[in-house]
Amino acid sequence: MTTTEEPSGGSWDATQWHEVKKGETLWKIAEQYYGGGSLHTKIFEANRDVLKDPNLIRIGQRLRIP
Repeated sequence: MTTTEEPSGGSWDATQWHEVKKGETLWKIAEQYYGGGSLHTKIFEANRDVLKDPNLIRIGQRLRIP
């Protein structure tokens, strides 16, 4: 019996999280993580459970960065 077993049967989640700050847009966040704002749709698609409109993000929201 070991105490170093990996959670969920060995799967590893590499998802990053970003907390939205004042003045940020999905475009700016995509530039920060991916080097290009045009990839903002990746962030939107990964957060469809909390975002209904890519132009309406709120300060303090935690967004999944795939």
